[in-house]
Amino acid sequence: MAAGRFVSYLRVSTDRQGKSGLGLDAQREAVANYLNGGQWELVAEVVEVESGRRHDRPQLEAALSACRLHRATLVVAKLDRLARNAKFLLQLIDSGADVVFCDLPHVPSGPTGRFLLTQMAAVAELEAGLISQRTKAALSAAKARGVKLGSPGNLTAEGRARGAVVGRLIAVKAANGRAADLSRTVGQLQAQGITSANGIAAKLNEWGVPTARGGRWQAVQVQRVLARLKQ
Repeated sequence: MAAGRFVSYLRVSTDRQGKSGLGLDAQREAVANYLNGGQWELVAEVVEVESGRRHDRPQLEAALSACRLHRATLVVAKLDRLARNAKFLLQLIDSGADVVFCDLPHVPSGPTGRFLLTQMAAVAELEAGLISQRTKAALSAAKARGVKLGSPGNLTAEGRARGAVVGRLIAVKAANGRAADLSRTVGQLQAQGITSANGIAAKLNEWGVPTARGGRWQAVQVQRVLARLKQ
C-alpha cells in the first residue's frame, strides 16, 4: 500500500490519443488502484504526448520538478509509459528521483530497485527493437509480393510535390550525416598524403568501410563526400 505524496506521469504516443483520452483513462485507473488504501496524496497529474523513443520530455521534466517541490514520488502506470530505453531510465533514476510503477508494485527502492528497473527497461527496449524489426520485415515481404505501399495516386499534385521536397531534405540530411561520420577518417588519410579521390576510395575499400548503401567506394562517391565536408 502506497503512502506519502505522489505526482502521476501519464504518457500517450500521439496527439490524437492525447485529445481523445484514449489510453489515459486506463493509466489513471492503474494509478488510482495502486494508491488506493494508503495514506497518500496525489498532488499533481502531468500528461505527455510524445513517443517513448524520444528523450526530450518537457512534461516529464515538469513532473520531476513537481516531485522535488512537493517532496513527492513519481508514479507511472507502466514501465513502458516512461521509457523503452534502458540508458535513459538509468539516467533518470540516478538523478535522484523516486519512481514507482503500478505494474511493478513489489520493486523496492534503493540500489536493488534501480537494478531491477534497469533490467526491465532493457527488456522493454528489446521488445521495441523486435517490433520495429518485424514491421520492416513485413513491409519488405509485402513489397516483394508486389504490394504498393502508400497511396501516391490519392495525393494531389501539390501533395506529391511537397512529399518530393521532404524526401530530398531527408536524403540531404542523411548524406550530410554520413559525410560528417567520415570526416575524421578522410582527414587521417589526407594527413598521410592520400588526397586523391581514387586513393581515398581505395583505402576505404581496403579498410572495409562501406558506402551508405553498403557497397564499395568509387572516386565519384568520395568526391561527393569531400564536397559536403567543404560546405
